[in-house]
Amino acid sequence: MPQMAPISWLTLFFIFSITLIIFNIKNYYCFFYNSNESSQNFNIPSHKMNWKW
Repeated sequence: MPQMAPISWLTLFFIFSITLIIFNIKNYYCFFYNSNESSQNFNIPSHKMNWKW
């Protein structure tokens, strides 16, 4: 089995690290959270429950 030179291990490490960082940054900035719409759609019922036990 052929052995790999340390330079190719370093290039593989840097390539995978950079792709991981780019993937995480892309996922972080592509997530849109609309807090105004979700707070307006969430309505708490105002009537009180009257339990007669």
